Amino acid sequence: MYGSSKLLWALFAAGPAFAQTFAGSALLDQAVEQAIEEGRMPGAVLLVGHNGQIVHRQAYGKRALTPTAEAMTVDTIFDLASLTKVVATTSSLMKLFEQGKFRLNERVTQYLPEFQGGKSDITIRNLLTHFSGEPPDLPLNPPWSGYQTGIHMAMIENPTTPPGTHFVYSDINFILLGELVHRLSGQMLSDYARQQIFLPLGMQETMFQPAASLVPRIAPTESLAPNSVALRGIVHDETSRYMGGVAGHAGVFSTADDLARFCQMMLGKGALNGTRLVSPLTVEKFTTPQTPPDQPILRGLGWDIDSPFSGNRGELFPIGSYGHTGFTGTSIWIDPATGTYVILLTNSVHPYRRPAITGLRGKLATITAAALGVDAPGAALTGYNETISGPGLRREVDRNGSTLTGLDVLAAENFRPLQGKRIGLLTNPTGIDRTGRRNIDAMRAAGVNIVALFSPEHGIAGAEDQPNVSDATDASTGIPVFSLYGKTMRPTPEMLRGIDALVFDIQDVGVHFYTYETTMAYAMEAAAKAGIAYFVLDRPNPITGVHVEGPLLDRDLLSFVGYFPLPLRHGMTMGELARMFNSENRIGADLTVVAMKDWQRGDWFDAGGLLWINPSPNMRSLNAALLYPGVAMLEYTRNYSVGRGTDAPFEQIGADFIHGPELAAYLDRRQIPGVRVYATRLQPALEGVRFVITNRDAFDSARLGLEIAAALEKLYPGKMDLAANGKLIGSAEVIRALVAGDDPREIQQKMVDSVAAFLKMREKYLLY
Repeated sequence: MYGSSKLLWALFAAGPAFAQTFAGSALLDQAVEQAIEEGRMPGAVLLVGHNGQIVHRQAYGKRALTPTAEAMTVDTIFDLASLTKVVATTSSLMKLFEQGKFRLNERVTQYLPEFQGGKSDITIRNLLTHFSGEPPDLPLNPPWSGYQTGIHMAMIENPTTPPGTHFVYSDINFILLGELVHRLSGQMLSDYARQQIFLPLGMQETMFQPAASLVPRIAPTESLAPNSVALRGIVHDETSRYMGGVAGHAGVFSTADDLARFCQMMLGKGALNGTRLVSPLTVEKFTTPQTPPDQPILRGLGWDIDSPFSGNRGELFPIGSYGHTGFTGTSIWIDPATGTYVILLTNSVHPYRRPAITGLRGKLATITAAALGVDAPGAALTGYNETISGPGLRREVDRNGSTLTGLDVLAAENFRPLQGKRIGLLTNPTGIDRTGRRNIDAMRAAGVNIVALFSPEHGIAGAEDQPNVSDATDASTGIPVFSLYGKTMRPTPEMLRGIDALVFDIQDVGVHFYTYETTMAYAMEAAAKAGIAYFVLDRPNPITGVHVEGPLLDRDLLSFVGYFPLPLRHGMTMGELARMFNSENRIGADLTVVAMKDWQRGDWFDAGGLLWINPSPNMRSLNAALLYPGVAMLEYTRNYSVGRGTDAPFEQIGADFIHGPELAAYLDRRQIPGVRVYATRLQPALEGVRFVITNRDAFDSARLGLEIAAALEKLYPGKMDLAANGKLIGSAEVIRALVAGDDPREIQQKMVDSVAAFLKMREKYLLY
């Protein structure tokens, strides 16, 4: 084992300091040495940084085994292989991106016009996230040579799947991105990265095509033939080697110390020792999930977050962290939440290829996180459409909980905050406790003085399905019921006269155009104006609090079916929405949200042991609620049925112009994740299709809605009035794209940034 704290101090005198002791060092040493003894690799350099300090830096085993043995040293230079993708290509694109040289959702052909004959829909984002559909690599037989030859082959290689549909880790993507750097900057990637990234960071020993004078310190890789000399100073990756050693996917050589500077720059949000490479917003953009919203794979732009290739994250670092690996045995993992990075450099392909060292990488990350005692965040962002509790992977088995709604929580304390007040209660049949008792009856039994009731759309009994609902009287108590879906949509001063506090207790379904959300907000505005307290008794979002799907509602489309610029499916509870509305719209209400107990963001309604009461007459099941955002976004079209009044509302659609088998076949060919479609009849003369959820966690309601709209436009042109559905779809830009015939996957990808901004904004209002 070799160390060099003197060299380390010189390298980091102006930057990260060296910590002399680290509780996990012995375990790290043991893990690496065991892997060497087992023949997994000849040697390694391991470097761990935490909170601006190097806490572990050691060399192990041998740098070379043939033709003579050489000891590993901490200053060994390694062939980084695919770490090139993030260290050189991605970081170069970060600089060019913030200079406005390209936009992520623009087609590659805009910058590489010869790409696939100029007719490809693949975007730069698709390349960076490995969702382009390109195959893994260029063909190597028959052998070829030359940088331009490689670029030409990448330009004409045909994708195997449509863009945005499948994750295929592809070197071709980054060969193209390396050429994009060349076209945008006028410099080869090797020159641009060295001048704009490596040298400004003090990475003096990071480069493509290392000089011959450095060869003695370079870790050799593979012997290409029996008894041949191992590659040393020549890139191991065949494609990069054919291209002369400079390519966007492989070719960089570096040391652990140089990579520590790079990692510290990333943790410094683009800056190191007073040198700013890129802006903090750019770093955040590239290292947060950018993959299609209906896909379980999570990749940033270039960076890996949660995929089959992210085993080097270990089992304790949160999914909000990121990293990458290289085929030769190299890896980086960076965790911004804890200020930690783990760099493992080996030449596990020397002198021959061995099985991947994924297990070792993960073990070292887990040991590091455990030894540092890092605290995992409560809710880490895992996708533009998803958040997840804790540091682990997605929940694979649904939870069996015992959720207490806000009503149950308040009942457990005998409704103490409401005692002695004259209460107005805004509710409907969903306002029940875990035993099935009405909130009205539970409150009265506890001595709460309810002086008035208020009802939303569908009335106090939840059974009316008409444009106007009249005032009424509660049959069992005689308490007057004021309708907020009739002559007025808001409580009037007269209605609120003699009331000390207004309480809202209604089950929502998690969609921006469900009118109960607007009713809650209007009532909160009225309570604020009247100077009375406002309570929201929280209930679950039945379709989870982790899936968030665009489009966002345009501000000029706000209405009773869209109170606030929310995404179509917002992933928030009513209590969280109330907090957001009150703050963002400056309502100024004296708001109290009574939070639930034992509800987690990933819970579906069936996880909490609660009784399903139809929130509205046609919302008859959890399946209907999940399909509702996508199916109902087109409901304002004339002569178009979403199944209201049938045996399965929102689980089927029909129209006099639809040919069921044709539409079902078209939608199934689109391979919409988590759903299958079959032809049906809604009535003897009305054909349509019915939807079957096959995987609710993979299913994206908005994607289904966009696919339905696009299919109807394509198959039955002129039959759909998409503009009439503007307040439901929520976005004029999306409507224009649908009318223009754009692919729904591309439309959805363009929502990534706006939904990500919403996710950031909503964080401060989340309760769970």
